[in-house]
Amino acid sequence: MHHGPFQSWPTATPAPGSTLPGRVLVIEDSRAQRMMLSALLRRWGHQVVECDSALDALDVAMDPSITLILSDWMMPGLTGPEFCRRLRAMRREGYAYVILLTSRSEQDALTEGLAAGADDFLTKPVRAPELRARMNAGARIVAMQRDMVDKNRRLSEALGEIRALYTTLDRDLDEARRLQQAQLQDRFRRFSGADVSLWLKPSGPIGGDMVGWFPVHDRLIGVFGLDVAGHGVASAMIAARVAGMLSAATPDQNIALTRGADGRFLPLSPDLAAERLNRMILREMGGDRYFTLCLGFLDLATGRMRMVQAGHPHPMLLRAGADVALLGAGGLPIGLVEDARYTTLDLTLSPGDRLVIHSDGLTECPGTDGTTLDEPGLAALMTRHAALTGPDFLTALDRDLSAFAGTEALPDDASAVVIDYRG
Repeated sequence: MHHGPFQSWPTATPAPGSTLPGRVLVIEDSRAQRMMLSALLRRWGHQVVECDSALDALDVAMDPSITLILSDWMMPGLTGPEFCRRLRAMRREGYAYVILLTSRSEQDALTEGLAAGADDFLTKPVRAPELRARMNAGARIVAMQRDMVDKNRRLSEALGEIRALYTTLDRDLDEARRLQQAQLQDRFRRFSGADVSLWLKPSGPIGGDMVGWFPVHDRLIGVFGLDVAGHGVASAMIAARVAGMLSAATPDQNIALTRGADGRFLPLSPDLAAERLNRMILREMGGDRYFTLCLGFLDLATGRMRMVQAGHPHPMLLRAGADVALLGAGGLPIGLVEDARYTTLDLTLSPGDRLVIHSDGLTECPGTDGTTLDEPGLAALMTRHAALTGPDFLTALDRDLSAFAGTEALPDDASAVVIDYRG
């Protein structure tokens, strides 16, 4: 006996809590059954589009406002499973939930329908309450899928904005790196009686180390190395600020210089220069940031050098035919303790001596075996490359550090000032 599409008619109002999809496409070659099914859906509040051919329905189904499809299984020209298979292969905006209506209940038939891309099945004759429940379930799935697509779209937009920000940040960091490197006014300078070589290797695009030199008068130069606590932009800005206070470009503003009675620039005693800098940094930054410093003045004619060590690693002196000696007695970092006092170290360089002022990025460089280079390791490198000129020595030192660490990118900023005294 032929079954109609429904066993009973439901009430006209939607069930409480039901979820209405956008539009429903009904595919049924039987005009009577299609009209009865469509009339039922409209009474439930759905917008309905009808098709009597699965082949024609493929074009209609491309409408993204159609979110749920009810299709008969057995139809001339194109069956329900064949319609599903073609629909899933098409580039369609949004997901359409497909329910196949069939009088077949064999397991193989259901497997065929699922493999073709159907989402659910209803066996004829269709029970209206079950149809409503299946449609509500499909509508919820479509809504979740749309929500997921929307969230993915917003996530993609956010990722695009983040990528644009990172691109801008990378450009800014690259420019900051070039500016920081440009502050090394001369990586190598030959003076009458001494050569000064500078080396700076940040752990990232920019770092908190800085090295430099500045002239005082014809026979006297100042040299410095500093290391701001931390890494990155904030440390680099402070390093640039302090390097500006020790700049050769504006001697009037150089915190380590003063004017004599004859108007010439003279060096402050290094300990007084450190105390002056400490007060200024504490006043500007309130103790939030500090740095280590080694500042010295070299008399190019006599080799006499006066130097202050403010928390910076001990300068290392290699004399001709002797072992490497550590200089200084430590001292407090700059910007950490109010009214800190510092001590000036006096020494005299002899022709052939090499003095290295370095940051702790060298001695605390971690090796591949878990150890650190430490002072004996750096002293060994100084002895090994003693015959090299200052720039070549620093190139060899860079290479050896990378080999020791097993990577070109060191975990901490590293810097050095090398003074080769000729006399």
